Amino acid sequence: MADSSQAKWYVAHTYSGYENKVKDNIEKSIENLGMQDLIFEVKVPVEEIVEEKENGEKKIVQHKIFPSYVFIKMIITNDSWYVVRNIRGVTGFVGPGSDPVPLTEDEIIRMNIEKKEVKVDFAEGDSVIITDGPFRDYVCTVEKIDMDKQTVTVLVPMFNGDTPVELEFGQVDTL
Repeated sequence: MADSSQAKWYVAHTYSGYENKVKDNIEKSIENLGMQDLIFEVKVPVEEIVEEKENGEKKIVQHKIFPSYVFIKMIITNDSWYVVRNIRGVTGFVGPGSDPVPLTEDEIIRMNIEKKEVKVDFAEGDSVIITDGPFRDYVCTVEKIDMDKQTVTVLVPMFNGDTPVELEFGQVDTL
């Protein structure tokens, strides 16, 4: 039996407006056909945006970040490929011809498809050294840690004071 560590993220192209129907139908097919060991997750990434109506009223609406695309974490086999490919509304996988190409680790992180568990070994108030970028080798103090954005705000000593600079976790290291 396969496990999700072997699965990769693939992108299926859909007719415009069919993204949620496709997601629901894939999930129903997974259940009906017992394919939970091949297809693990189906996503239609959305973001919340505040829209202002003509009367000045504000309303939070969800917008699809990637219209006409559905993201599927799966192990590609003839069966899993066939199930997704034949869902009504799916026009194909992203990739050359009929060959689905999985997203790279970098694409998954950049597009915020999957959050990676990141452990930081520093806390607010700790001294760290910047390992990358224009402030490389500066020793500074951690002001704030943002786990969602995976960033750290550090106070860089310059101009007779401390200047806050936001960096990615990978750009700092403990002393």
